[in-house]
Amino acid sequence: MINKRLLIKTLLSHSDENSFYDKKQRLNITTKIDKAKFIKHVCALSNSNPENNAYMVVGVEDETNRIIGVDFFDDSKIQNLVNAYLVNPPKIQYENIGFPKLQKHKVIGLVTIRPTAPKTSFKRNAWKYFRGTIFFRRGSNSIPITGDFQLLNTNKHIVASIEKMASNNLELTLDGVFHFMHEHDEEFHPKYRVFKEQFVICWAGRKKFIKGKTYYSRVDIELINEQVRLFYSVLDDVTISYNSSTFLITEFVKLGINDVYDYYPLEKTIINFKDNGKLDMITELLFEPPEYDKKELYHIYNANNTILEKLLGNIVLTAIEEKDFKKFPTTYLICAINGFEQAKSKLMESKPYLKALRNKTVYVLFKESMRILRKVKYQ
Repeated sequence: MINKRLLIKTLLSHSDENSFYDKKQRLNITTKIDKAKFIKHVCALSNSNPENNAYMVVGVEDETNRIIGVDFFDDSKIQNLVNAYLVNPPKIQYENIGFPKLQKHKVIGLVTIRPTAPKTSFKRNAWKYFRGTIFFRRGSNSIPITGDFQLLNTNKHIVASIEKMASNNLELTLDGVFHFMHEHDEEFHPKYRVFKEQFVICWAGRKKFIKGKTYYSRVDIELINEQVRLFYSVLDDVTISYNSSTFLITEFVKLGINDVYDYYPLEKTIINFKDNGKLDMITELLFEPPEYDKKELYHIYNANNTILEKLLGNIVLTAIEEKDFKKFPTTYLICAINGFEQAKSKLMESKPYLKALRNKTVYVLFKESMRILRKVKYQ
């Protein structure tokens, strides 16, 4: 078992980026250019390491190697992005790794790239990179290769040595459990469980009971052996279950109109522990969009459009509009998943205004709605 925190420290001890690891201050894949650049680096690292893992470390200053951290990155569908753009795509895993000296809400991102075939190339155009382009790492640069080239396994023994140095031990495991239990108040019900006599998971969250079912919000989960953290915000509602070899987190989304709400399963994350000291983490989208009366939705959609026009024109909202504005992102989300094609773009138009508000409640709802829409899009 690899302690991911130790792995990051060991990688950073190589003061400069090289052919098996890259570092970034932040990871942004929201625009076409950002996506293309990310895919380019993944392609190059995969081709340069045909028989071993390659890594990206996110949340590190480029020149000083200082660990500054980033926000939790919730994009379990990053593999779909890579699959969409690459021939012979490598397996991609993004993990949020906690560091004691960082602020509680900050982590370091670790992207693990595992090649699945000898050669990876672009299957479609992306920004200025054309279909068929092959990238390779030369030092810290990802460069295009033309014609045939021979893949060399020069990094295999180096990466194996680094991963061995980052192996876990009992002291680190116990320290991790004690630290987790100590930093979570009793109201969050911190717990731990051992799986397969090797793996330790700690979790904590605020309990609530709805229709006879126990949900958790503001949930913090940590795979102690690997220092990998999962996080669900105060807006998320999740259930947790487990048996001797599996830990299951199911996330629900609260949706409704006219103050009538229900909980719908959004996504489940399954952690399977194996006898050989390895684990698999699988994420599956469960969301089935609820259907609402079209007449009612047209009324809500038009009301939201009026509110948006007033926001963009700096026109004061009426008392009723103020009330509707508080659930504005959620109702636009409901319209979007019920076939209103412009609802998503209308919601995105409101972002600059919502972000500038002093009270961030509606902006947080906006981010949550966009996250759900992104997941549904990948489905």
